[in-house]
Amino acid sequence: MPKKYHIHTKTAAPRFHPIGKYTTIEFRENCAGSCRQCVKKKCVYDIFKENVLHMSAMEEPEYLYTCMSCFRCIQECTKGIFSRTINPDYRTLGDDYWRAENLHRLWYQAHLGKIPVSGAGYRGPFVGPGFDAMWTDMSEIVRPTRDGIHGREYINTCFELSRRETQLEFKADMSLASKVPPLLELPLPLLFRLSPELLTNEYVLLPMAKAAKTLGTMLFVRPQDLTPSLAPFADNLIPCLTPDNIEAHDELIRDSRVVELADGPGIENALGGVRAAYPDIIILVGIGLDRQAAARAAALADSGVDTLHFYADDHGNELNADQPRFLKELIREVHLKLVDQGIRQKINLVFSGGIAMAEHVAKAIICGADAVTADHALLIALECRLCGRCRDGLTCPVKLDEPLDADWGRDRIINLVAAWQSQLIELMGAMGIREARRLRGEVGRSMWFENLEKEHFGPLFGERKVPGLG
Repeated sequence: MPKKYHIHTKTAAPRFHPIGKYTTIEFRENCAGSCRQCVKKKCVYDIFKENVLHMSAMEEPEYLYTCMSCFRCIQECTKGIFSRTINPDYRTLGDDYWRAENLHRLWYQAHLGKIPVSGAGYRGPFVGPGFDAMWTDMSEIVRPTRDGIHGREYINTCFELSRRETQLEFKADMSLASKVPPLLELPLPLLFRLSPELLTNEYVLLPMAKAAKTLGTMLFVRPQDLTPSLAPFADNLIPCLTPDNIEAHDELIRDSRVVELADGPGIENALGGVRAAYPDIIILVGIGLDRQAAARAAALADSGVDTLHFYADDHGNELNADQPRFLKELIREVHLKLVDQGIRQKINLVFSGGIAMAEHVAKAIICGADAVTADHALLIALECRLCGRCRDGLTCPVKLDEPLDADWGRDRIINLVAAWQSQLIELMGAMGIREARRLRGEVGRSMWFENLEKEHFGPLFGERKVPGLG
């Protein structure tokens, strides 16, 4: 059995005081002042003692970053003077998709490399838009692992970027007659990408490249973003080119293991030219995730490409549509199109856009993806607040537009990926699946709200009317 893939984490404290979810309020004029067992001292999580970069000169209010919401401090204050409310700055974080709680969890995971927990449990709605309308079915678990997710049980999270041969041919002497394409297997179904919608510079790309090298994954980069400092990480970079600028980047392609070409007119000829000039390189084609994506996938699957990379928008929505569908429906459509054509096993599918949580990785694979990319989540790991100031040419409040410690950034990203990998392994273990490739397309191991609603309430109330679709 090969050695287990394990990510080693190291605490990477934030550089700036994170925006905590909760604010504590005390009416100190009523404080007894003589409590030997003040509720702050009895906090089981040591929030008041170890709150990161806590502005604790005992000022009021106190902004708590790592509070676990157990409410013990509120309930056990003998004078009843201790209360808590939502931090008003917390409400301004993110947007309607990258919500404040997403940013908060990503900061926590990047800081400690641990799975986030809540002392109050999950208190939100049980259904919502996008991936929140999909649940994983873990009812077939045989038994829990005896010694944790990193114990004796072996769960493989590898996937391939290289094309697969579905049938091998042999000569009379039993030597291999088939021409086997180059193989590139990555240990995680997660690649890195920096969205051009946000800040892109050497200061944030270098930590991402360092993390990709340590983790054994790949980072998508545009040629104009490459700098000499990224040269040592060429094996872990995927240059994103177009059929028109291939010849101008010959040296870049020769230094890379993988290259991506943007879909467009003449892409088939460009693929043939790259394959002939660089026979050992892995070739991806980048495709916009619109209504034609499934048809383009079927058309390109037999063109010699190894992997198809589909781009949704930053919220995981379909491109160029008045009523855009979400990523999970789009992945399913592309996957099933290739299944119907009998060519799904030959090619790999990677999807970008809207991957905001660890559960999104597993759910995308269940829908039919081989792998996904992390984009905004990587910047958030570096303390980005998604305030949008960089889009307006303004300075970054956490100074991502200035030089930063690349090793610190690398550790933050590694911590985030480690927490995501732990959650993926935990979910797969609970489902009784020991191979990430076995999870691909396993929609029978999931439940979709729209299907359950139609099955149970459709006979009573009829079909749900979708606004704008009649």
